[in-house]
Order: sequence, then C-alpha cells, then structure tokens
Amino acid sequence: MAGTGGRQLAAVAEVVGLARGLGVAVWLRGGWAMDFYLGAVTRAHVDVDWFVREGEVVRLAEALVAAGWVLLPEPPHDRQMDLVKGDVEQSLTLVGHDEAGRPVVPAGPWAGEPWPEAMLDGPPGTLAGITCPIVGVEAQIEIKRMLPVWNPALARRPKDAADIARLEAALEARRQDGRTTHKS
Repeated sequence: MAGTGGRQLAAVAEVVGLARGLGVAVWLRGGWAMDFYLGAVTRAHVDVDWFVREGEVVRLAEALVAAGWVLLPEPPHDRQMDLVKGDVEQSLTLVGHDEAGRPVVPAGPWAGEPWPEAMLDGPPGTLAGITCPIVGVEAQIEIKRMLPVWNPALARRPKDAADIARLEAALEARRQDGRTTHKS
C-alpha cells in the first residue's frame, strides 16, 4: 500500500513493536481497528487512533518521540496524546479502570464514565502481515453508534454509519460460520 495509508500502516507496526518492547498494552481503535478486524483496508483514514492504559501512555509517547514523532501540545495530556511524523498523525487516548477493572474515561469532564465493558477483550486483528490488538468488534459498533449520544457536540458522520454496517455484516458472517469474536 502506497501513500499516506501505507505510512499509517507502517506507524501501526511501529507502535505495536515499541509497545511490545516496553511491555505497554495498546489497542487500535477507530477506522483502522475496523480494517484490522476485517483484514482489508476499507477507506482512507485521517489518522491512527489507539487506546493506552493511563499509567503506561507516557512511556509509549516518550519512545515515539525518541523515534522521531513530535508530541503535540493539545489536547490535554491527561486524556489524549497526539503525535505527528510527516503526514501521519496518531492519537493515544488514555483508558483508566474502575475498582472492578472495567475500562473508564480517566480524566476530564467525563472522568469515571464507563467505556463498553468488553472493549479491550477482543482478539487481535491482522492486516498486511501486521497483527495488532484491537478494540473488540461489539465495542467498536457501540462506540461508533453512541459517541454522538454521549457527546452531543459530535455530529453523526456518514462514514460511521458505513463502518457500523460493515462491522455488523462481518460479525454476523463470523457468527454464522461459528467463529467467535471475543475471548472465551
């Protein structure tokens, strides 16, 4: 894959390798998570989005900066860290956990609000020879469906409706084939 998409895929491989070497857990989210679940690139992506545990994100961000990424000053780093290298942008969204171990928003106006419970329990996805932890498919669907409800300032986007339809169709096909979508 050439162009920005190829450089974004290379960035995914870079983050996976750095995270593995540091012992940092990461989960690909957003459009690239869908593509890794489906095993094919479905559309162009603006950036690469990740979930990273709040206590591990600084180590990963420091490793990315050492590898040539530039850490941007916004948004607030207690919620998300955005990095750029050339024409590729990545965001490391922090995920916290409540007393029961469920994923929650760690800071900001929605601190303590739950993410989908099984969000981080899905199997990895594979694309272009890269295997990567991804947000579970059911959680991907829920997040894309609910984000404008959780935050009314975010408009519903046509690409989210298309992504939901793709994910639901693939999930149904896998269920009919008897394949599981999450850890047993």
